Amino acid sequence: MTTPGGYQPRPKLPNEFALAVACCRWTYSGQGADEVRMLAEAADWGNFLQTCRRHRVQGLAWHALSGLGVALPAPVHIALAGDARAVADQGLRAARESARLCDAFRAAGIPLLFLKGLTLGKLAYGNPFLKMGWDIDILVLSDDVVSAALLLATLDYELKMPRNAALLPRWHRFRNQSLWRLSDEASVELHSRVTDLPGMLPTISASSPLQMVAVAPRVELPTLREEELFAYLCVHGGWSAWFRLKWITDLAALLHRSDAQEIAALYNRSQELGASRTASQALLLAGMLYGIPLSNDLADRLNTPLNHWLTRAALRRMLGGEPTEQPLGTLPIHLSHFFLKGGFRYKLAELRRKVRAVAGLF
Repeated sequence: MTTPGGYQPRPKLPNEFALAVACCRWTYSGQGADEVRMLAEAADWGNFLQTCRRHRVQGLAWHALSGLGVALPAPVHIALAGDARAVADQGLRAARESARLCDAFRAAGIPLLFLKGLTLGKLAYGNPFLKMGWDIDILVLSDDVVSAALLLATLDYELKMPRNAALLPRWHRFRNQSLWRLSDEASVELHSRVTDLPGMLPTISASSPLQMVAVAPRVELPTLREEELFAYLCVHGGWSAWFRLKWITDLAALLHRSDAQEIAALYNRSQELGASRTASQALLLAGMLYGIPLSNDLADRLNTPLNHWLTRAALRRMLGGEPTEQPLGTLPIHLSHFFLKGGFRYKLAELRRKVRAVAGLF
């Protein structure tokens, strides 16, 4: 086995970002308490709070700092504790609404899986209410989109994207999700497939092997089995160039009890499922930041200039400002899509997809 993190050493990180990483690691593993305390001694707490909010890890950071008894300036203490309570409150509301959705879809005979969110929070951290989540992501079969839409409407959800319900079947032919809102109480992203990237994860669907996850008393939700879940999280993170720390943290937390051989098996299966280079990027990044172990064999396989470039590019996006709030801030992310999978046919299909999106076509 290689040293933690594989053959790629951890780079020098800004102190407040490194502290956020250390807090997240302690939360899921109980390891690194001394590192948290050492980094906290030199922390710019205002910058740290901004970093946690930018990366949406306030609940994880508060859990570590409060659990370790680290003293914070009063304004930051109040703000971070308040953010953590808001994350937990949102999780409790999502649990109630997810149970309602699960019961309704089961009664209607529509296969349904929950993606990310509460189920991932429970699997990764043992507590579904530490991890921030905005929407409830549900996956149905492509043939069930219209039925699922009608059911959401009966549950008082309003379609927000696309605006015209008549366009929904065509919309889902070219995009993997539509957005629905229940007043100010909840938002649902209805997925008919797990990614828009051409040819990636084509066999993962609402009929894939599943596991049931208890996220609250008497609330069990179906989600993807570990192998499919790993592949999906890699593609989801790669799609966004991992620009938020919470995404790679979730993956590292999910893997932290796995040894190097088990991780290699997950990687091999991800390649069969079609995760391509996103899994390489994910494991290198998780190794770099969180010390996820790689076997010598797997480290050698991942040791390519392109994989290293993708990993460094993701770290740059992560350490930079919020890309969605900067002019052309998401342009590097969109460009990186062309390198997540090899082959001219993939690149041509991705170019067509982007041209269609820019032109406002489905």
